[in-house]
Formats: sequence, structure tokens, C-alpha cells
Amino acid sequence: MHFVNAQRVCRGMEMGEVPPEKTIIRDVLHVAWPSVLESFFVGLAGMVDTIMVGALGSYAIAAVGLTTQPKFLGLALFLSMNVAVSAIVARRKGENDRESANRVVRMVLLITVLLTAVISAAFVAFASPIVAMVGSQPDTHEYAVDYLRIIMGGQIFSTVSLVLNAAQRGAGNTRIAMVTNLISNIVNVLFNYLLIGGNFGFPALGVRGAALATVIGTICACVLSICSVLHRNGFVYLGAVKGWLADKLSVRSLLSVGSSAFVEQVCLRIGFLLFSMTVANLGTTELAAHQIGMNMMHMSFTFGDGLSVASVTLIGQSLGRKRPDMAKIYGSVAQKIGLICAFVVAVFYFFFGKSLFLLFSNEQVILDYGATIMRVLSVMLFFQILQVVQFGCLRGAGDTRFTAMVSLISVTCIRPGISWLLCYPLGLGLIGAWLGTFCDQCVRFLMSFVRFRKGQWTKLKL
Repeated sequence: MHFVNAQRVCRGMEMGEVPPEKTIIRDVLHVAWPSVLESFFVGLAGMVDTIMVGALGSYAIAAVGLTTQPKFLGLALFLSMNVAVSAIVARRKGENDRESANRVVRMVLLITVLLTAVISAAFVAFASPIVAMVGSQPDTHEYAVDYLRIIMGGQIFSTVSLVLNAAQRGAGNTRIAMVTNLISNIVNVLFNYLLIGGNFGFPALGVRGAALATVIGTICACVLSICSVLHRNGFVYLGAVKGWLADKLSVRSLLSVGSSAFVEQVCLRIGFLLFSMTVANLGTTELAAHQIGMNMMHMSFTFGDGLSVASVTLIGQSLGRKRPDMAKIYGSVAQKIGLICAFVVAVFYFFFGKSLFLLFSNEQVILDYGATIMRVLSVMLFFQILQVVQFGCLRGAGDTRFTAMVSLISVTCIRPGISWLLCYPLGLGLIGAWLGTFCDQCVRFLMSFVRFRKGQWTKLKL
């Protein structure tokens, strides 16, 4: 019984020598596990944030939740460049072209610093109308504004760290990003404890304390990320090249992959923003329950995210070595592992979901919502994890035009549209929003599944 049938996966493709199945699985897990842990700890830190903030009341959970989508909308350009950086560095690693890879990293780093300054200033200046636009209530508006201003004011540390970690992941150095984010999250949780409630003589800053703790954590991450690219022996080493401009081929690759990835990120953030506004209008209690559910969803996402990173790295490097057959095999193995992870998490969420909500709140209304949300999530996460892995496969090959199109159709249109229909005209309230999310995940899974199976993405040039 084979875990993956290489002959079936690569049907119609020219095949080279394929390593033993155990070796392929080991390669995927070797790259994936640090990213899974990294994403897990990021999600865990988010959960702890919510638990600590939740001690202030449901208004505080809702206020922090309101800032999520505006914050990520401001990050859309940088996240798209990170997709391109990971894909290009992985491809150049496969081609053994260190200089070209580092020229790309240098150029993106310069662009990131300049654009972050502009975008951060805009968000700090217009924080109040931005928060009002996404549906703040009188009891949440001021707190959400303070939180957004502090977070965006320190955004430069986050964006620099994101670029450098994306480059390291493309080179296969996922442990560096894991350690960086682990230490960052530990610092974040520590200062949450000190600043939210005012412990050990520190001021009790409430929601603002949570924001400051996050910024302090990102400063630590930024310092560690910079240190990681100062080692001469590393593939990503900024001292390996002079100047801040990449070669013409890499610039074209960056523009090609990055522009499509940017469109995808904008589509994602607009869709998530519209969806968030739909939920926010249900009321503060509903938004608080939804934010807790999103924390749980992010925890299940960690497995897909880690395997997605592994897919980007291994597929990019395989295509750089002119081995499209191995790219498809690695992608198939990552999906199988994702399916196993989904089953384990689904069983846990189905039976213990309501108990997990007790960590955040003891309000009966929120707990009742939580029981239903977790049952929906326990089924939805199969589609969620698999589509995340499949999208990673496509991004690793540079097929970002397709992922952008899917995001436009599913996230920008289907999720907010169906959610609004179920929430208001059909009267399902918050559960309607989660059923809308379920539909979105199913559509993304089906479209990415078909795309992966056809295999055209293995022929793209970067």
C-alpha cells in the first residue's frame, strides 16, 4: 500500500528517478514541521491575546477583532511581495543561483521599508474613519482606534521581518522563521501580562497594552530576522551582492508573480473586510463569539499553512532543477499529510469545541454560539487545510494569476454575498456567516484541486 502512487500522480509526464516514498515524506515533513510549529505558536499567541483581552469584557475582544481586516489590508502589498520572494528564492535555490536570489531580497527589502513608512502614516492618521467603516459600535470604537494606531505605527518591524522570513522559507530554512516567531510570541505574551492588567508595577493599559505588547514582540522578531541574513554561509545573505537592484529576469519574475499575488491579496482582504462588516453589524456579543471562532479556525489553519510553506519550497526548488514530476509528487504528499491532520483536528474540535470556548468567555450566549461554530468548523477544516496546501503548490510554481482569480470569485464575492444572505434575509444570524465561510472554503478547494490535477502550473517559467 503506497502513500502516494507516483505513476498515477505523474501520468502523462516525463519522469526521472524518483526517491523512495519514505524519503519524499521525510523531505516534506522536514520542511513543514518548523512552519507548522511557527504558525501554531502564532495562532496560540493570538488565542492568549484574546483570552487576556477577554478578561476586560466582550467589548475588548470585539474591538481587537475589528482591526484585523484593516490591518491585513494595509499589509496586502507586502504579503504579495513575500509570496513572490519565497517562490523566486526557491526557484533560484533549485538553479543554484545565490546571487540572483539575494538581489531580489535586497530590492524587495528596500521597497518594503519605503512603502511601509507611507502606509503606516496613512493608517495612523485615518484610524478613526477606518474603524468606523468596518462597523465599530460606540462601546468598541475608541478602543479599536487606539489598537489600530499602535499596531500600524510599529508596522515597519513586522514587514521587514516578513520579507526576510519569506526569503528564508524559500531557501528551505523554515527553522529560522520558526525560532524568530516563537521568541516574538513569547515576548508578546509576557508583555500582554505586564501591560494589559498592569502587573509587577507596569501600567494597566488594557487594549492599548495588548497592542504595545504585539509591537514589542515584532521588534524582537525584526532583530532576529536581520541577524539571520548576516551569516556568510547562508543561502540568503545580503552581503553576497552589492547594490539594491536585481537582474532584469528576476525583476520581471517579481513583477509577474508579485502583481498577481497583490491582486489576490487585495481580493482576499476586501472579501474578508466585507465579511467582517457583515458580522460586526450583528452586534458586539456576536462579534466577540465570531472572533473566538476565528481564533479556533486559525489554529486548524496552522497545519495547512506549514504544509503550504513546504509545498512552496519543495515545488519551487524541484522546478528549478527541471523536475516537474517531483514537484507534483511533493504536492500530492503534502496534501495527503494535510488530510490526516484535518481528521485529527476535526475529531478534537467536534467533541471538545464548546469546552475550548470556555477558555475565552463564560457568557452563556457566547458559549451557545461556540458549540455550533465548532461543529461547522470540524467539517469545514477538511476543505480549509487541503485548499491551503493546494494554493501553496500553485504559488510555489508562480501560478498566482489563477489563485488571484479564485480569490476574487470565492473570497470577494461568494463568502460575503452568501454570508449576508444567510445572516439577514434568511435570518440565520452569526451561524449564517459561518455557513457562508464553509461555502467559500469548498469553492476554493474544488477549483484548486482541479488546477493541481491538470498540472499546467509545472510548465510556468520564473
